[in-house]
Amino acid sequence: KCTVVQIAPAVRVALGEEFGLEEGSYVEDKIISALRKLGADYVFDITFGADLTIMEEANELAERIKENKNLPLFTSCCPAWVKYAEIFYPELLPNISTCKSPISMQGTIIKTYFANKMQINPKNIVNVVVAPCTAKKYEIRRPEMNIAGKYLNEDEIRDNDYVITTRELAEWIKEENIDFKDIKPSEFDNPLG
Repeated sequence: KCTVVQIAPAVRVALGEEFGLEEGSYVEDKIISALRKLGADYVFDITFGADLTIMEEANELAERIKENKNLPLFTSCCPAWVKYAEIFYPELLPNISTCKSPISMQGTIIKTYFANKMQINPKNIVNVVVAPCTAKKYEIRRPEMNIAGKYLNEDEIRDNDYVITTRELAEWIKEENIDFKDIKPSEFDNPLG
């Protein structure tokens, strides 16, 4: 298996507190090194997926303005907000963006473009997201979050396989006795090479 880990931006300023560092300390490069020690083959920054989401949402907004339809446009990046609207405010659903969240967009890219570029069978990619919110665990299990599988005609392939929270990552690093404060820094891999 090839293990790919994506890190949400909020994680990089929250994880240090778990190791006694000052609140908001920059630990991005330490997280990357720790994930490599935990077995990650590739570590990606989710801001690439965020850029994709922003571009798609901008295109969607421009089209809706042109058609004067389903305005205002609400973002769909937070799965808790989307589920809340689905349950309590279904009349708002036409106003929610049809774009997937950054983790979902990037997960699709990893299982399609990246897998092809690196000549890795997508079935052999274990795609893990480190996110601050437990709602992301629910998001990756939504039925529509297997676009890569549909594209590849392999319905069992999910865009993302696992989500772990900032706290769960901290516990894992501690369990493996990784010296987080003194770990040698590392840099993100680039999903597009």
